[in-house]
Amino acid sequence: MSGIDLILFDCDGVLVDSEIIAAEVESKLLRDSGFEITAEDMCVRFAGLDWKNILLAIEKESELPLSASLIDKSERILDQTLARRVKIIDGVRTALARITEQRCICSNSSSQRLDMMLTKVGLKPYFEGHIYSAKDLGPDRTKPKPDIYLHGAQQFGVDPSRCLVIEDSVHGVHAARAAGMRVIGFTGGSHTYPTHADRLTDAGAETVISRMIELPQMVEALKNWTELA
Repeated sequence: MSGIDLILFDCDGVLVDSEIIAAEVESKLLRDSGFEITAEDMCVRFAGLDWKNILLAIEKESELPLSASLIDKSERILDQTLARRVKIIDGVRTALARITEQRCICSNSSSQRLDMMLTKVGLKPYFEGHIYSAKDLGPDRTKPKPDIYLHGAQQFGVDPSRCLVIEDSVHGVHAARAAGMRVIGFTGGSHTYPTHADRLTDAGAETVISRMIELPQMVEALKNWTELA
C-alpha cells in the first residue's frame, strides 16, 4: 500500500516568494517589446514555466518576433532583482522542522539562481545536496514535463507512487502527476489569485493549503488517508 517516503518541493512560490518578482520583471520586458500583459496575468497563465517556453507561447499567440536577446536580458535583470528582494515564504522553517520524511527541491530555476535564493533566505542547509534543477538535465526537460520530479525520486531510490510534491503552479502539478506522484497545492505566495486553488485542484492536486505552517499536519492526514483507503 502506498505511503509517503519522500517530499519534493518546488522552490519558486513555495519556499521563496519569487514568482511575483519574476512576473513583474518579465511582464515589463514583454510590454516594452509590444505585448501587453500584466504581472497578474503572467502569474495566472505562465507561473511554473521557464522564460524560454513563455516566449515561445507568446510568439505563437501574438506573431510578434520577440528577440532571443530577451532570454539573456531577463535572466540578468531577474537575478539582480531577486538578489535584492526575494524573501522566504512565511512558515517554511517551522514546516521543515516538523517534517520527518526525506526531502528535496525540484525546480525549473537554474542551479545558480537556486543557490543564490536559498542562501539569501537561509534555507540551503535544509536541502543541502538535494537541490535539483531541471535545466541541468538537458534541453527541453523543464516542467510541465515530469523529468525533474522523476530525477528527484531516483536520487533517493524512492518509487514515484511514494512521493509527495508541493507545488504552486498548474504546470508544476501537471509535471508531478505525469510522474505518478501525489500533490499538495500551495497558494500562500504573493502571486496567488482568486481561482488559484481551484485551478491547482483541477490540475490534479489532492488538496490545497494557503499557509506553509499547515503542511506537516496535511502530510500526516494524507498518510493516514492512504492507510485507510
